[in-house]
Amino acid sequence: MDELEILRKKKLEELRKRYMEGEKQEIPDKPLEVNDANFEEIVIKHKNVAIDCWAPWCGPCLMIAPVIEELAKELKGKVVFGKLNVDENQRTAMRFNIMSIPTILLFKDGKLVDRIIGAMPKEFIVEKLKSLNMI
Repeated sequence: MDELEILRKKKLEELRKRYMEGEKQEIPDKPLEVNDANFEEIVIKHKNVAIDCWAPWCGPCLMIAPVIEELAKELKGKVVFGKLNVDENQRTAMRFNIMSIPTILLFKDGKLVDRIIGAMPKEFIVEKLKSLNMI
């Protein structure tokens, strides 16, 4: 186990312990703004996370944005959605080898479990989340 993995597990346990001790955890009903600085915290803090990797010049990204907004409301408490602008956050985009956008990165318990590449219909995204036992 490498040092990063040890730190990740330690932070995850710390966050869960605080939550279990009654610290109120906000459950968002809209996509969070994700960046290089807060990426790890968001992914570790929440059990199920879907990060929409996008750019403002990307037509398909703009088409899928309302779907992400809807899902964030409909799946509140089950999946936390976030939006990562790949132009402004190239370190994270490179880390996850984002070559096409939109790409939705799916995390469960702090680990990347799958990704959805392209502007897929809402039903496809929901079925993918179900298949991964995220909802």
